[in-house]
Parts: sequence; C-alpha cells; structure tokens
Amino acid sequence: MKFRRILYPTDFSRASGVAFTKALSLAKENRAELTLVHVISPVAPFVGEGYVSPDTYRSIEQGARRSAQRRLAGLLKKATKAGVRARSIVLEGISYEQIARVARAKRADLIVMGTHGRTGFSRFFMGSVAERVIPLAPCPVLTVRGR
Repeated sequence: MKFRRILYPTDFSRASGVAFTKALSLAKENRAELTLVHVISPVAPFVGEGYVSPDTYRSIEQGARRSAQRRLAGLLKKATKAGVRARSIVLEGISYEQIARVARAKRADLIVMGTHGRTGFSRFFMGSVAERVIPLAPCPVLTVRGR
C-alpha cells in the first residue's frame, strides 16, 4: 500500500519521538506529505480557594501554544532536512477526538503515533490516546511502542 498523507500526532514524549522516526521513514519511502499535530488539552480550573483570572488562563493557553509551535518547528526542520514535505498543526480539545477529526479533514492514509505501553493500574487510570484513536480513525493507525 502506498501512503500519500501521513498524520503524526505528538505529545513530545519519548514514545512520540520513536514514532516520529517511523513516520519520517514511511513519509520518505512513500514520498508522502507528513502532517505533525499536537493537541493542547483544555486548561482545567484550579481547585482550592484561590481565584484565577481569565487573563491568567489566557496566558497559560498562549504559553502552551507557543511552546507547542516551537517544538513542532524543530520537528519540521528535521523533516525538511530529511527531504520530507511536512506541515504542522496545533489544535485544542480532547486529543483523541481532535486527532481523528484532523485525519478525516486532511484525508490521511495513515496515522503513526507512539504508545507508552502502559499496563495494569497506570493504563486503567491514564488510558491510552492511541487506543481511543483507533476506533475513530478514518484510516489505519500504526502504533509504535516507545522503549
């Protein structure tokens, strides 16, 4: 199967880094366009007696967006250096829903994403974004275990 559009969602973890290497390799082999995606989770309100102003929330969100854009720019530079056409997108919302949505919108042929390989209680409590993307995805999902 030939891939023309590969989607690579990242949370910038070590597991995502291993998946980036695979996504880059597949994009290069297939001369595919690589779309790098990071999803910023909604800022949760602080618990306690303190008040956090709307300006503070906006500042936190803007900082997260700038950080994500900076880190994606580094990955874009690596992709370009490898000879791969790439672009990046920063989204906000529930990660697995946004990943599936952008895969549909960009007509991705493949999603390549890292998995932490959690088991037991940590998997139960933390869940797996990859596990939640799979049933929603409009295309195959290749999970790469980050060891």
